Amino acid sequence: MIKKAVTPTMTTIKTLDFPARFNRPRLRYKATIGIGGNIGNVIRRFERLKHYLDMDRNVELMATGSILKNPPFGFADQDDFYNSVMQISTNLTSEKLLQHLLRIEKKFGRKRSFKNAPRTLDIDLLFYENETKLSKNLILPHPHWQERESVLLPLMDLGAVA
Repeated sequence: MIKKAVTPTMTTIKTLDFPARFNRPRLRYKATIGIGGNIGNVIRRFERLKHYLDMDRNVELMATGSILKNPPFGFADQDDFYNSVMQISTNLTSEKLLQHLLRIEKKFGRKRSFKNAPRTLDIDLLFYENETKLSKNLILPHPHWQERESVLLPLMDLGAVA
């Protein structure tokens, strides 16, 4: 594991699987997800999530970004967060993929107690193809992604941000 301070409050962390490239897409649609958490051993949980997705027939993991340790926002009285991004391919529609990701969050112990609460694993659908969507359950691209260093810095590893 390699840690590097980016600012006084943010650190990038590189592991064997973060950042990394794995596969060329074989499934129909390409999506980018953001992952985060601040309860327990989050880096280990990210590694477990990577292995879980490797076995998931609904998605194919293509790449990961580095992990960023950063302060919380919204509800600030909690531990720092770890965040990263993953690029995947899938045959699921954006709505079905969101439902699938929410089920994975639950498998990894996610509990929704209040907005911006501490969490074991948060998975956000950031981008799905070039789709723009505004529905009750899904907004694409994810709102405010371009304002969050916790998304922007890991995205740079994917070559998604210039």
